[in-house]
Amino acid sequence: MISSRCVLVGGLALALSVVGADWPQWRGDGRKDHSPDKGLPNRWPGGGPKVAWVYENAGLGYAGYSIAQGTLFTMGLREGQEFLIAVDTASGKESWSTPAGPKYPNGWGDGPRMTPTVDGNRVFAIGGQGLLVCVNAKDGRLIWSKHLVNDLGGKLQDWGHTESPLVVGDVLVCTPGGAKGTLAALDKATGEVRWRTADLTDNAQYSSPILIRHEGQDQVVQLVMNRFFGVSPKDGKVLWKKDFPGRVAVIPTPIHEDGIVYVSAGYGVGCEAIRLGAKNSVEPLYANKVMKNHHGGVVCVDGHVYGHSDGAGWVCQDLKTGKEVWAHKGFGKGAVTYADGKLICLDERSGDVALVAASTEGWKELSRFKLAPLSSKRSSQGGIWPHPVVLDGRLYLRDQEYLHCFDLRAK
Repeated sequence: MISSRCVLVGGLALALSVVGADWPQWRGDGRKDHSPDKGLPNRWPGGGPKVAWVYENAGLGYAGYSIAQGTLFTMGLREGQEFLIAVDTASGKESWSTPAGPKYPNGWGDGPRMTPTVDGNRVFAIGGQGLLVCVNAKDGRLIWSKHLVNDLGGKLQDWGHTESPLVVGDVLVCTPGGAKGTLAALDKATGEVRWRTADLTDNAQYSSPILIRHEGQDQVVQLVMNRFFGVSPKDGKVLWKKDFPGRVAVIPTPIHEDGIVYVSAGYGVGCEAIRLGAKNSVEPLYANKVMKNHHGGVVCVDGHVYGHSDGAGWVCQDLKTGKEVWAHKGFGKGAVTYADGKLICLDERSGDVALVAASTEGWKELSRFKLAPLSSKRSSQGGIWPHPVVLDGRLYLRDQEYLHCFDLRAK
């Protein structure tokens, strides 16, 4: 049970984020990218929110961050070794770091690419080369490890392993891909294999799975190059699947809302939505190019999808019909998160951060500031790709070795 608190700011009582709320995995609770915070300001100061701290040793790479029990978990490349890193959210000081696989080299930037998953006293992380580690959340001690390629028969894709694994009950679901089965469920305590999707053997792509509930039963939904599908988390049985025309790479996380499963991809592909019916029947709703989201992700708010679409700019799309509601080209391509009625959009090139009303009436920008300092070590082909996170009145942003924390509540 999460309880709210109120603080007095400038004589006004503002209902703020919940005490003890966590962001324990990629895109937060339910993987929807919705912050639990309430009562956040509708404007930022002219120079941007107050800086709480900047941690300058996060290492290279594009890893995101999860937050649980006052600790932020991320990954980074330091001197040829990838590390899982824990940072105290109050002070911005490192608590511990532990090796998490060899360097993943790439022209778009070396280093890890995923967001750690926290479950109680365990943290799960996957290095760019495919080493999956389970460590103790308090001190970083290694509990077990498995290699998605060497142990599970997967294939290293062109841009490394980027998936954030999913905890479902007592198993950890990941996507090694390959002939042994696209998905694997590992005992989260020991790392032993519980099941593989033997009748589905697509190679892994760059998307992360989500957990949904349909007709009273849990399902794990994942997107790969040529299809998206749902499986039972009990035994890996494929419950339904739908062809999808991926091209080059598919990256964004699927969306599930009101029985609709929605996916999108860049490289000119577009988006597609289905409605799940009785006995996992699949009703195609639409497939179009309104939302061609590359890797900044989309959020669904009140039946509308918001995100950046290649060529069109920032787009609001009706989830049920697939129709464009509005499009805006006045802000650069990048990632988005949702918090308290507002979108926080990050320009992956300039480092501009915009606060925008989540409205069907058009792009309504409320505030903007520029992230600084930015990394001088980032590959010239790379961008500011880690996604924003808002939790407990704080905004977290990252560019390579710089991990920024802003206090949204400060005047």
